[in-house]
Order: sequence, then structure tokens, then C-alpha cells
Amino acid sequence: MHRKRVYLIGGGGFLGRPLAQLLKASRDVVVVGRSVEKPMLPSGVRYMCGDFDQHEVCQAIVQDADEIVHLAYATVPQTSFADPLFDLFGNLPSAVKLFDLASNSSKLKKLVVISSGGTVYGDHGSEQINEAMPTNPISPYGITKLAIEKYAFFFHKTRGLPVSIVRPSNVYGPGQRGNTGQGFISAAMCAALENREIGIFGYPGTVRDYLHISDAASGINAVLECGRDGEAYNLSTGTGASNRDIVEILSSKMIPLGYEVKVNKLPARSFDVQSNILDYSKLHAESGWSPKISLENGIFETCQQAIEMMQEG
Repeated sequence: MHRKRVYLIGGGGFLGRPLAQLLKASRDVVVVGRSVEKPMLPSGVRYMCGDFDQHEVCQAIVQDADEIVHLAYATVPQTSFADPLFDLFGNLPSAVKLFDLASNSSKLKKLVVISSGGTVYGDHGSEQINEAMPTNPISPYGITKLAIEKYAFFFHKTRGLPVSIVRPSNVYGPGQRGNTGQGFISAAMCAALENREIGIFGYPGTVRDYLHISDAASGINAVLECGRDGEAYNLSTGTGASNRDIVEILSSKMIPLGYEVKVNKLPARSFDVQSNILDYSKLHAESGWSPKISLENGIFETCQQAIEMMQEG
């Protein structure tokens, strides 16, 4: 029986590693990254050093892959405001090149593109957001993510590209760095471990739908297995938590371990979406997927690992 080969472009990072661990049981997994040094990957996962923005590298991936998961992204929401042009040119051209080459492949059976459920929809108030609702992003990051989606759907419509879009909510969990400008849970945890304050804009802050990294990985796998071509799928828990809620949960886990979560209450920012809670029922109906890790248990696990790593270091 033929064993599928899946390429994870940008798969050496926070989300790629647990996804590689999950997929290796049923597939040959190749992680593609720019780093000359092989990142820490699960045993049995092959590493390919290369910049997929280069034609030869992208062509080699497309010619060999049965499936591709496109995880690579050069920026985070915070940096996109500082340099919108870099956010655009650092991410969109390479994605379009991938779609163009992949559209010509007779071997490729599935391409999954990781977008951003947290930014592409924009402001919908406190209601749950499903995939049919309008997309009106208010950050350069979200605008570029949506542009990538639109190009993917264009190539699907005009050239039959077998592509599905994944829109995760706010992913968190062990291994997420707290100093990258992405992820309130990891940022607050990092601040507590370093005895710093964590800023909350417009206290009690924004409401977000926090998804554990293992649930995000299983959701991507569900789309890879069951997602329909030309469709977008939310990955989420369907429930929201404010920045203050996160601080309270973190404090309950960290104070007994000797760490305090200190808050700096700052003025609200005009570009922050106040609430972002996603509806994942579409993927659940088509694959049976649903999240498994509660927010409290996920934060506790993340705290434990972060403290252990700090003590070892």
C-alpha cells in the first residue's frame, strides 16, 4: 500500500512539530525550513533545508509531494503594523508561486493552507463567527492572510488546485515563545517568569478563543483527511476568554509555584478586535473533529513545561 508523503513547509516551528509528530504515524513526513541546522523534530521525520520562495526548491517539493501543508509565515500580527509592505511582500508572492506550481502537479492530492481565524474576520462583536460570515480584517497581517486565501481559491476555481484553508483561533501551548509578539498566554507567562508586568489594553482586555496546540494539530489533520477542496474551516473551541480571565487562570497555576502575574492596565487600542470567538461546527460535521483540551488544563501543562525549561536552563 502506498504511504503518502506530506511536506510541511515551515514545519519546524511551534505548530509544525506537533503536527509532524501526529502525521508520521500514517505518512512519510518531510519538514521544509530555511535553517541550515536541523530543528528538533520527532524521530523519523526528514528535514529539507531550503527556501521555498526559490523556484527550484518549490518545484522539488511539488513534484515529490502527495500532500502539502503550508505553515510558513514571515511575520506576526504585531510586526505587520510596523511594516505592512514587508508583511505583504514577505508572504504573498511565495504563496502564489506555490499555488501556481502545485496547480500543474498530477501527483499532488491535497494542499492545506494555514490562515488565521483570529484576524481574517475582523470585528463581529461577541457573536460566534462561522466561515460564511464576512471577512473584513483590520490588521495588515489579516489582510495578507486573506489575500493568500483568495489566491488559493482562485487557483482552485480556475486550475483545479486541491486546496483547503484552515483558520485557527488563538493557538497556545508548550513550546510557544513569549517574546515574539504573538500569543497572550505565552507572553503573560513569560512576563511572570521574568518578574515583569504584562500589559492589558483596555482592561479587562480583548476576548479570544484559545486553542491548545495539540487540538490545532489534530484539526489540521482532520482537514487534510476530510476537508473539501475549495473550502475554509475554522479551528477553535467556540468559547471566549478575556485577558483578565487568562491572568486569573495563570495566577491560580503560578502563584503556588512562586510566580506572580503582574498586570499593567493600558488604554485600549483602536486596532484591536474586541472579541473573536469562532464556530467550528463545519469541520465537526464533516470529520467529527472537536477540541479536547480545556483552557485550565492546557494552561497548567504549558506552565509546567515553561518552568521546567527555565530551571533546566
